[in-house]
Amino acid sequence: MSVKKSLAALSAGTFGLGVAEFAMMAVLPYVAADLRVSIPTAGNWVSAYAVGVCCGAPLLVWGRTRPLKQLLVALVGLMVAGNLLAAASSSYWSLMLARFVSGLPHGAYFGVASLVALKLAPEGKGALAVSAMVAGMTLANLAGVPLSAVVCHYLSWRLTFLLAGLWGCVTLLLVLRWVPFMPGLPDTGFRGQFRFLRHGAPWRILAATVLGNGGVFCWWCYISPLLTRTSGFSETVVPVLMMVAGGGMVLGNAFGGYFSDRFSPGRIDAVVQGGICVALVGIFFLASDGWWSAGLMFVVTMGLFAISSPQQTLILKHAPGGELLGGACIQIAFNLGNAIGAQAGGWPLRHGLDYPYTALVGAVFAVLGAFVMLGFVRRYETRRRVMAGQVA
Repeated sequence: MSVKKSLAALSAGTFGLGVAEFAMMAVLPYVAADLRVSIPTAGNWVSAYAVGVCCGAPLLVWGRTRPLKQLLVALVGLMVAGNLLAAASSSYWSLMLARFVSGLPHGAYFGVASLVALKLAPEGKGALAVSAMVAGMTLANLAGVPLSAVVCHYLSWRLTFLLAGLWGCVTLLLVLRWVPFMPGLPDTGFRGQFRFLRHGAPWRILAATVLGNGGVFCWWCYISPLLTRTSGFSETVVPVLMMVAGGGMVLGNAFGGYFSDRFSPGRIDAVVQGGICVALVGIFFLASDGWWSAGLMFVVTMGLFAISSPQQTLILKHAPGGELLGGACIQIAFNLGNAIGAQAGGWPLRHGLDYPYTALVGAVFAVLGAFVMLGFVRRYETRRRVMAGQVA
């Protein structure tokens, strides 16, 4: 079985999850108008997905001994069901249920797919394999979400979720055909799945993840009004700029995986979070200049996904006996960071400050995340290298 084909099948799944998660933000006004609810109320459909992510990830505890391919098939099936339910929804509450179901497989899929990617990878190429799996999410932001907005504008928002459901069916076929059989993990018992959380390393990784994502989303949640009201771009240009940002995500994901294998995931994470902090400070001072604002936006979104595969790789290495749960916990941390960032970024706006201040708040989060990861590197990665040198 070709490793590239297997990773492509896994990436097809993250593409579908990316469209399911982010397309709602692009089509929200259309859905709200059709189902006759206000925009603030419609925002709960975004939150319902996040709640599904947090509830679905721990379910892997009960599937810990099942073959990994079997878990992937079940999770992709759940992805298909959630999107088709969304396409058929006729009321606010039925769409709330559909969004919750759509979110259930998200974290669990990333946990299982990351482990499969690591097992498929050649020696020393683990982070690169994980980044190949994550690439589907970046491509969803680059092409899938803008296409969803176009389909919604000219045809129907229901077609957006119908197509996402059909893509899930394609993914199901690819997983069945291209992903090899892999036995389940050794059964460490129910409590054994959580034992890794007794140690400091996983908590530092999760904290750095929350802070890093939170820092970016302090600013990213308000990117559209910042670009139009502060940077001076017209609303018609914003979708093009979003595609530019998506390109940054694709590039950052590839760089993050490549350099994590060459150096170490922790070091790359710390350096990139420091770079995100600098870029966000730059946005605070230079947002009124359109070209600088767009260029720094590219840098920040590139950084956002440059830390994704290193964090996913790190948690799997530091969750012995609970790898599936650890991989899913990273997705919970991502979503928690997104939610906290949205609230923290809104704080200066609620106090009458302008949009560039969202980037300044984000910079504080990012520098804290960098320091947390630097502490992790000193305590776990540097010490491990020193001990390995002494043994040699």
